[in-house]
Amino acid sequence: MGARTAGRPKPSAASRTAGISGATRSSRWPRPRLTGLGTGALTTVVTVLGGSLDALLFHGPGVLFGLVFVAVSVAGAVCVRPYDLVAAPVAAPIAFAVGIILTADDGGGGLVGRALGVFTGLAVLTGWLYTGTVLAALIVGVRALRRPSRRRRSPRCSEAPRGRSPR
Repeated sequence: MGARTAGRPKPSAASRTAGISGATRSSRWPRPRLTGLGTGALTTVVTVLGGSLDALLFHGPGVLFGLVFVAVSVAGAVCVRPYDLVAAPVAAPIAFAVGIILTADDGGGGLVGRALGVFTGLAVLTGWLYTGTVLAALIVGVRALRRPSRRRRSPRCSEAPRGRSPR
Protein backbone atom coordinates (compact mmCIF):
# COMPACT_ATOMS: atom_id res chain seq x y z
CA MET A 1 0.00 0.00 0.00
CA GLY A 2 2.81 2.43 0.83
CA ALA A 3 4.56 1.88 -2.51
CA ARG A 4 1.53 2.99 -4.51
CA THR A 5 0.88 6.26 -2.66
CA ALA A 6 4.51 7.19 -1.96
CA GLY A 7 4.96 9.35 -5.08
CA ARG A 8 1.54 11.01 -5.06
CA PRO A 9 0.76 14.11 -3.00
CA LYS A 10 -2.34 14.11 -0.82
CA PRO A 11 -5.24 16.08 -2.33
CA SER A 12 -6.08 19.26 -0.49
CA ALA A 13 -9.48 19.92 1.04
CA ALA A 14 -10.17 22.64 -1.56
CA SER A 15 -9.56 20.29 -4.48
CA ARG A 16 -11.79 17.64 -2.92
CA THR A 17 -14.57 20.20 -2.38
CA ALA A 18 -14.23 21.48 -5.95
CA GLY A 19 -14.49 17.94 -7.24
CA ILE A 20 -17.63 17.30 -5.23
CA SER A 21 -19.34 20.54 -6.28
CA GLY A 22 -18.37 19.92 -9.91
CA ALA A 23 -19.84 16.43 -9.73
CA THR A 24 -23.11 17.67 -8.28
CA ARG A 25 -23.31 20.52 -10.74
CA SER A 26 -22.88 18.23 -13.74
CA SER A 27 -25.26 15.59 -12.41
CA ARG A 28 -27.97 18.14 -11.66
CA TRP A 29 -28.66 19.13 -15.29
CA PRO A 30 -28.70 16.76 -18.23
CA ARG A 31 -26.16 17.45 -20.91
CA PRO A 32 -27.95 18.59 -24.09
CA ARG A 33 -27.49 15.95 -26.78
CA LEU A 34 -30.53 16.00 -29.10
CA THR A 35 -30.16 17.39 -32.59
CA GLY A 36 -32.87 19.56 -34.09
CA LEU A 37 -34.28 16.60 -36.00
CA GLY A 38 -34.09 14.41 -32.89
CA THR A 39 -35.95 17.03 -30.87
CA GLY A 40 -38.71 17.19 -33.48
CA ALA A 41 -38.96 13.40 -33.67
CA LEU A 42 -39.02 12.99 -29.87
CA THR A 43 -41.65 15.69 -29.44
CA THR A 44 -43.84 14.30 -32.20
CA VAL A 45 -43.62 10.64 -31.21
CA VAL A 46 -44.26 11.21 -27.51
CA THR A 47 -47.10 13.66 -28.25
CA VAL A 48 -48.78 11.16 -30.59
CA LEU A 49 -48.37 8.37 -28.02
CA GLY A 50 -49.90 10.59 -25.32
CA GLY A 51 -52.75 11.52 -27.64
CA SER A 52 -53.31 7.86 -28.55
CA LEU A 53 -53.49 6.90 -24.88
CA ASP A 54 -55.87 9.78 -24.21
CA ALA A 55 -58.03 8.81 -27.21
CA LEU A 56 -58.07 5.20 -26.07
CA LEU A 57 -59.12 6.08 -22.52
CA PHE A 58 -61.32 9.14 -23.06
CA HIS A 59 -62.36 9.05 -26.78
CA GLY A 60 -60.29 11.94 -28.07
CA PRO A 61 -57.41 14.17 -27.08
CA GLY A 62 -57.92 16.11 -23.86
CA VAL A 63 -56.13 16.97 -20.64
CA LEU A 64 -53.76 13.98 -20.71
CA PHE A 65 -52.75 14.90 -24.26
CA GLY A 66 -52.09 18.48 -23.18
CA LEU A 67 -50.05 17.49 -20.14
CA VAL A 68 -47.91 15.09 -22.18
CA PHE A 69 -47.41 17.75 -24.84
CA VAL A 70 -46.28 20.40 -22.35
CA ALA A 71 -43.93 17.95 -20.62
CA VAL A 72 -42.31 16.79 -23.85
CA SER A 73 -42.00 20.36 -25.13
CA VAL A 74 -40.09 21.32 -21.99
CA ALA A 75 -37.95 18.18 -22.21
CA GLY A 76 -37.13 18.89 -25.85
CA ALA A 77 -36.14 22.49 -25.04
CA VAL A 78 -33.89 21.33 -22.20
CA CYS A 79 -32.19 18.51 -24.11
CA VAL A 80 -31.59 20.10 -27.53
CA ARG A 81 -28.02 20.93 -28.52
CA PRO A 82 -26.99 24.58 -28.23
CA TYR A 83 -26.43 24.76 -31.99
CA ASP A 84 -30.05 23.65 -32.66
CA LEU A 85 -31.85 25.71 -30.00
CA VAL A 86 -34.38 27.16 -32.42
CA ALA A 87 -35.68 23.67 -33.26
CA ALA A 88 -37.47 23.14 -29.94
CA PRO A 89 -40.06 25.94 -30.16
CA VAL A 90 -40.57 25.19 -33.87
CA ALA A 91 -41.07 21.44 -33.35
CA ALA A 92 -43.65 21.89 -30.58
CA PRO A 93 -46.59 23.22 -32.66
CA ILE A 94 -45.82 20.78 -35.47
CA ALA A 95 -45.94 17.87 -33.03
CA PHE A 96 -49.17 19.23 -31.56
CA ALA A 97 -50.83 19.43 -34.97
CA VAL A 98 -49.69 15.93 -35.93
CA GLY A 99 -50.94 14.58 -32.60
CA ILE A 100 -54.35 16.21 -33.05
CA ILE A 101 -54.66 15.00 -36.65
CA LEU A 102 -53.81 11.41 -35.78
CA THR A 103 -55.88 11.14 -32.60
CA ALA A 104 -58.93 13.36 -33.20
CA ASP A 105 -62.36 11.83 -32.64
CA ASP A 106 -64.16 11.39 -35.96
CA GLY A 107 -67.57 10.74 -34.41
CA GLY A 108 -68.28 8.05 -37.00
CA GLY A 109 -68.66 10.64 -39.79
CA GLY A 110 -65.81 9.63 -42.09
CA LEU A 111 -63.64 12.36 -43.59
CA VAL A 112 -65.96 15.22 -42.67
CA GLY A 113 -66.21 13.93 -39.10
CA ARG A 114 -62.42 13.64 -38.91
CA ALA A 115 -61.99 17.23 -40.17
CA LEU A 116 -64.50 18.50 -37.61
CA GLY A 117 -62.71 16.53 -34.89
CA VAL A 118 -59.36 18.07 -35.88
CA PHE A 119 -60.76 21.62 -35.91
CA THR A 120 -62.58 21.08 -32.64
CA GLY A 121 -59.45 19.62 -31.05
CA LEU A 122 -57.34 22.54 -32.23
CA ALA A 123 -59.89 25.04 -30.94
CA VAL A 124 -60.43 23.39 -27.55
CA LEU A 125 -56.80 22.54 -26.81
CA THR A 126 -55.24 25.84 -27.93
CA GLY A 127 -54.26 26.70 -24.34
CA TRP A 128 -52.08 23.59 -24.14
CA LEU A 129 -50.50 24.47 -27.49
CA TYR A 130 -49.62 28.00 -26.35
CA THR A 131 -48.38 26.81 -22.96
CA GLY A 132 -46.03 24.17 -24.39
CA THR A 133 -44.72 26.42 -27.15
CA VAL A 134 -44.17 29.44 -24.89
CA LEU A 135 -42.42 27.34 -22.24
CA ALA A 136 -40.14 25.83 -24.89
CA ALA A 137 -39.38 29.30 -26.27
CA LEU A 138 -38.64 30.69 -22.79
CA ILE A 139 -36.30 27.83 -21.93
CA VAL A 140 -34.51 28.17 -25.26
CA GLY A 141 -34.26 31.93 -24.79
CA VAL A 142 -32.70 31.58 -21.34
CA ARG A 143 -30.28 28.94 -22.62
CA ALA A 144 -29.30 31.19 -25.53
CA LEU A 145 -28.67 34.15 -23.23
CA ARG A 146 -26.57 32.07 -20.84
CA ARG A 147 -24.47 30.72 -23.69
CA PRO A 148 -21.11 32.44 -24.03
CA SER A 149 -20.75 34.22 -27.33
CA ARG A 150 -17.10 33.95 -28.26
CA ARG A 151 -15.79 34.16 -31.73
CA ARG A 152 -13.04 31.70 -32.27
CA ARG A 153 -10.01 32.82 -34.11
CA SER A 154 -8.68 30.86 -36.97
CA PRO A 155 -5.82 28.53 -36.04
CA ARG A 156 -3.77 30.40 -38.62
CA CYS A 157 -4.07 33.69 -36.73
CA SER A 158 -1.19 34.75 -34.54
CA GLU A 159 -1.56 35.28 -30.82
CA ALA A 160 -0.71 38.96 -31.22
CA PRO A 161 -3.51 41.43 -30.56
CA ARG A 162 -5.34 42.72 -33.59
CA GLY A 163 -4.37 46.10 -34.87
CA ARG A 164 -2.59 47.85 -37.69
CA SER A 165 0.40 46.30 -39.33
CA PRO A 166 3.74 48.02 -38.84
CA ARG A 167 4.94 49.93 -41.91
